[in-house]
Amino acid sequence: MQNFPDEIEFNSQLTHLTDRGEAKMVDVADKPITKRTAVAGGQVRMSLGTLEEILAGNAPKGDVLGTARIAGIMAAKQTANLIPLCHPLPLSQVVVELIPDRDLPGIQIRSTVTIKAETGVEMEALTAVSIAALTLYDMAKALEKSMQIENIRLISKTGGKSDFARG
Repeated sequence: MQNFPDEIEFNSQLTHLTDRGEAKMVDVADKPITKRTAVAGGQVRMSLGTLEEILAGNAPKGDVLGTARIAGIMAAKQTANLIPLCHPLPLSQVVVELIPDRDLPGIQIRSTVTIKAETGVEMEALTAVSIAALTLYDMAKALEKSMQIENIRLISKTGGKSDFARG
């Protein structure tokens, strides 16, 4: 347990901190249940040759895109076990899309997570993208170790106190 000097004041607007500055899980019991959706994105940049091998099904470990898609879905469902202070949530739907992009070249990843609950699913959507990207890297690293995981970000969220859409 950390001891803070008495003269330090903590911002009472920070919902994940106690008045002593200690991390805490937010109580969402009194928040209204609403439909909430979060969309996240990211990408794995690689050589065009590696992308073509993946699309042709020639990766040594097998179905790269299918395995990454399932890993992303599974990861979204495990977010509370991975990120401290996240609430365990009964997700309504998790969609993970892996879109080949020859102009990148690489794979664009997009996840959409939906729930009807008292709290949002931004972290679940971001976790889905992150783990899908890591799985894609793992599945294809025998083809190219220099692949880059990039630009993981929240694209939009709806429901709750505020909506957000990246411009």
